[in-house]
Amino acid sequence: MEQYDTSGTPDPFARSASAFESLTATLSGRPAGEWTHAELEEHLDHAGRALIRQLLQDHLDLRAIREEQQMRDGCAPRLVGPEGTVRPWREAGHERWLSCLFGHVRVRRVAHRGPGVCNVHPADVRLSLPAGRHSLGLKRLAVTEAVRGSYDQALEAVRRRCGYVLGKRQLAALLVSAAADIDMFYQARTAVPCTRDTPLVIQADGKGIVMRPEALREATRLKAEKTAAQGRRGRLAPGEKPNRKRMATVACVFDVRPAPRRPHDVIHPPGGRTGHRTPRPGPKARNKWCTASVIRPPELVIADAFDQAHDRDPRHHRPWIVLVDGAHHQLGLIHAEAERRNITVHVLLDFVHVAEYVWAAAHAFHTPGSREAETWAADHLTTILAGQALRAADEMLTQTDRERLPGSRRQAVTACHRYLTGHLDQLHYDTALEAGWPIATGAVEGTCRHLIGDRLDITGARWGLEGAEAVLRLRALTANNDLDAYWTFHTQREHQRLHPSPDQAGYTLTA
Repeated sequence: MEQYDTSGTPDPFARSASAFESLTATLSGRPAGEWTHAELEEHLDHAGRALIRQLLQDHLDLRAIREEQQMRDGCAPRLVGPEGTVRPWREAGHERWLSCLFGHVRVRRVAHRGPGVCNVHPADVRLSLPAGRHSLGLKRLAVTEAVRGSYDQALEAVRRRCGYVLGKRQLAALLVSAAADIDMFYQARTAVPCTRDTPLVIQADGKGIVMRPEALREATRLKAEKTAAQGRRGRLAPGEKPNRKRMATVACVFDVRPAPRRPHDVIHPPGGRTGHRTPRPGPKARNKWCTASVIRPPELVIADAFDQAHDRDPRHHRPWIVLVDGAHHQLGLIHAEAERRNITVHVLLDFVHVAEYVWAAAHAFHTPGSREAETWAADHLTTILAGQALRAADEMLTQTDRERLPGSRRQAVTACHRYLTGHLDQLHYDTALEAGWPIATGAVEGTCRHLIGDRLDITGARWGLEGAEAVLRLRALTANNDLDAYWTFHTQREHQRLHPSPDQAGYTLTA
């Protein structure tokens, strides 16, 4: 690269050198010799950031001097804008501010102008400057802080490091912008495949997020308005909902190493285990990938999970296990997606949900907390795990008739019977245990707690639609350990959007 001759000009880094000498003079002075290490840290934190900011400012000024000198020497090329029009005129002294990790700096550059067209700044392209004031480094820091804590906590963390360079609304806008390329990133990314004897597990669930009234779905908003029109009440009626949440769909895909078990490895006998035989551990999730959305419909989120599973097993040689909680709408979407792709899936009902119904039935026959209730539940759950769910359901209904339970207690047994008989094709736990498959949806429920409960469900949070979607998707990206790779992809995409070239048509990126 041709070197510019700067020997006849003042030192472009004179102010940085002066700031460094001032800092060393302070540290070598007598007062600093009395400071504690904490006082030294505090002073170096502020003075060091100011020094780095000055270094950056001096470097940007040097680039501006060189660009202006090139323009005066007539060496600057004639530029063509993104629409293909030549910019015949040049004008120096165009400035803009940039808020970065070290504070605010000023960027001076030459504008290439033309009649009836927008200005083109080659320095903006070379520096890959953002559309707004905030740098990509500051944007990355804001994303990192805002996806793991509240906006106020994120702002405080940013200000401790960078000074007052960001406001709350600007922070929210940066998050929405940062999440713009997640779909394209995963479309271009290839998952690592596994051997054909490794089961592939898909799980999906939903969790509500407290939203602002204008961000609710239409049916929920109308219910909330109807309740509000009836007057404020101090307490909700039994079974009534406050109508302030919008359901987000969460899905995860992971691999498991088969871990065969028997029913008694899952259900311990009443009174606890004797210790003569160690229960076999269940399968553990590996290479877990998750996705979530509060804007996109559930069928698209489930389709994303199937896309991820297809990337891991494109020829469909591995067993595909889908674990559900029994929601009929969710089951319909899963079966429709599997049929559309011509994939055979093994659908299993979450055993924890089954156990809840069985325990409710046990308390209809025996006192809650008693040894008799524990024995009754353990016997029926063991029968279900052995692949005889219909027999267990019929036996509890027969016992209900024999003991002539009253209506309130009979209702719990009837509900359990209806739940079991309505999902018999999803209760093949004997096959699942023998093959070493998981039988519970703990992975996706843990994902719901992590993605939504730990961040979007914090006390007092009320979300807008775009903000909730951005935080949710960025948290999923972070949970997948893909943030670093995504940020490289997002940075390249941002450069293409902001600084397109005339020959960019048809150019695509790969992750």
